[in-house]
Amino acid sequence: MSGLLKGRAAVITGANQGLGEAIATAYVQAGADVFLCARDEAKLAEAQTRLKGLAESGQRVEAIRADVSKREDVVRLAAAALKAFPQIHILVNNAGVYGPKGRIEEIDWDEWVQAIEINLLGSILTARAFLPHFRSHRYGKIIQLSGGGATAPLPFISAYAASKAAIVRFMETLAEEVKDDGVDINSIAPGALNTRLLDEVLEAGMDKVGRGFYERALKQKEEGGAPLEKGAALTVFLGSSMSDGITGKLISAVWDPWEHFPEHLEDLQKTDIYTLRRIVLKDRGQAWGDL
Repeated sequence: MSGLLKGRAAVITGANQGLGEAIATAYVQAGADVFLCARDEAKLAEAQTRLKGLAESGQRVEAIRADVSKREDVVRLAAAALKAFPQIHILVNNAGVYGPKGRIEEIDWDEWVQAIEINLLGSILTARAFLPHFRSHRYGKIIQLSGGGATAPLPFISAYAASKAAIVRFMETLAEEVKDDGVDINSIAPGALNTRLLDEVLEAGMDKVGRGFYERALKQKEEGGAPLEKGAALTVFLGSSMSDGITGKLISAVWDPWEHFPEHLEDLQKTDIYTLRRIVLKDRGQAWGDL
């Protein structure tokens, strides 16, 4: 995907480690200018230095410490990014946490709320901050990181599951809200990744996350998980002109044939393929509920 994002500028949150850093790396390699943010300033500086080493002459890698759950930080992030670059083309909402692990009646309530603030409200705040700019240029891409919690229950990790389901539905809703403004908005599921979030699950232990989830996490750790590069490649595609007109979708980096989406643009635009929907009786071959 070399050169696919040349001439474009992107803001990437949570970009100092794991998938966020992999996305930033892929964006730099694809030719984009990038503006990074994260809460850990030291790790952010290290990531910025490494990415500058990958950048071509004239390519810019800027960074600022910001906590997306804090409105004042998001306002400061948007102001700094828009001052650095005359036009921002892409916002990648990657910042996220698992939050507390355990039974809902036993976990720390403040930690549960904080996870909602980061995963859900933080993503909404950043989208809200850049939307006027996208609308003024009649062009923009918002790429939202989702996860397994959006499409399946995750017992004992309820803040994560609830926030990811909510943010995907918010992005579907926002896509409809801005459909005439030239702004494409999509969520992605990057696959089961071996990052710090997986380590958190293993450290929490079986008693807090449940036997089934713990054993799956242990197996994933041993087998390697999904490549970070696969999710990063999907974000590059969604940030490029190749994806123009694809919006309001939840796309799996691992399982969906997203490389061929441009060939099926009309099907994607006219159907609810790759969206969150309720399953009804006929979807499972049952007829006992027919009236």
